[in-house]
Amino acid sequence: MTDYSFIAMACGLIIGLGAIGACIGIGIMGGKFIEASARQPELMNTLQTKMFLLAGLIDAAFLIGVGIAMMFAFSNPFHA
Repeated sequence: MTDYSFIAMACGLIIGLGAIGACIGIGIMGGKFIEASARQPELMNTLQTKMFLLAGLIDAAFLIGVGIAMMFAFSNPFHA
């Protein structure tokens, strides 16, 4: 295998594992939001605001990983 194939595998792992982690995190958070809203409906607006803020932060972490993977794929800092 060449150096380029390792870079492609690393980019795939960064993006794939980041996507899986973000999806699991948002799914768990959404489920907990539904549970909390069912228990205390009067707090739904406060919880919804916090949920969307956290969803944005979780998604931002994934997009940072995508940006790093694209840097490795296109600029290739490890290739001599």
